[in-house]
Amino acid sequence: QRSQEENPTKMSPHFLLPSATILLLLLLLSPSTTTAATSAVLDTDGHPLRASTNYYILPVVRGRGGGLTLLPKNDTASCPLYVGQEFQEVSNGLPLKLFPVNPKQKLISLSSDLNFVFDASTICVTSTGWRLTLEEATGRRLVGIGGTVGNPGIQTVSNWFKIEKAGSGKYDYKIVFCPGVCEFC
Repeated sequence: QRSQEENPTKMSPHFLLPSATILLLLLLLSPSTTTAATSAVLDTDGHPLRASTNYYILPVVRGRGGGLTLLPKNDTASCPLYVGQEFQEVSNGLPLKLFPVNPKQKLISLSSDLNFVFDASTICVTSTGWRLTLEEATGRRLVGIGGTVGNPGIQTVSNWFKIEKAGSGKYDYKIVFCPGVCEFC
């Protein structure tokens, strides 16, 4: 990962997931797998994604930036951090782990409730689990960190996301915020 000091053009990175969805490609880090059901989310090698395993999330189309990372909202504060995208295509971003609502579930299925957690340390004193936040000044929804893993219910409803099919490509997916973990939400 390059710092802004190493980037003489100091272009601002593509930032945040404003609608809480992004076309993505899930790129395998290192899991070995067996066969899976047709509703399983597949990595670029055609293997089903496994819970609690590191993955990188990259754009489907080349030339649209790098992988997902953590970024401050502006240059004046280093915390809180939000989910953003690396500007340079050659950067894979940070690895993530996915945790299904059912902790016994080993494979990641389409349309199932998931916690997304960056496998990284930060200077901010909070978890790196994703959560949907509201920017008071603009009313925009942003994906930040500080989410809790597990404990489905009204208190954690903002921490649950799903992977859905996007487009006609075999490995084209999008992340959506549409939790099914809370029947009162």
